[in-house]
Amino acid sequence: MRDPFLTMALNNAWANATLYSAIAGLSEEALAAPRPGFFPSLKATLNHIYEVDLYYVDALEAGGRGRSVYDRDDICDVQTLAKAQAEVDLRLATFCKGLTPAMLDEARATERQEGPMAETVGALLLHLFQHQVHHRGQAHTMVHDAGVAPPQLDDFHLEFGRVPSAAAYWT
Repeated sequence: MRDPFLTMALNNAWANATLYSAIAGLSEEALAAPRPGFFPSLKATLNHIYEVDLYYVDALEAGGRGRSVYDRDDICDVQTLAKAQAEVDLRLATFCKGLTPAMLDEARATERQEGPMAETVGALLLHLFQHQVHHRGQAHTMVHDAGVAPPQLDDFHLEFGRVPSAAAYWT
């Protein structure tokens, strides 16, 4: 099996692209409409996923932006948000492609409201992937609530049932 961190980053990119493809036709109004979930709308949920990705990928890359990644306006249209998410997904996959076993135990600073906190690269990656799955699942329900058929997002890892769109991420 290829490196599990790279595989999870590629799965993450595929799942995000698949989800955004399903909602490509949603208007700004439908994206912002109230929906059941942790955040009040699909727009808020997807922007949260994106900005948390920015935060943790910046920490992994030791970029130094810290919490300033949250100082932005929400992206209001699906196409712009999909493009921004794809860019940060590529950064994450590129980071994971360059991982070495020793890097997993390296510390990275995360800027918290209470002050800086050191976390290991391995823990940051595991948390980031879990965060993605958690909130993408909520978005999946919101997509259904918006009247869009929610796409299958869990057929990536196994040969049996792997959706054709996932194949491109495995080559």
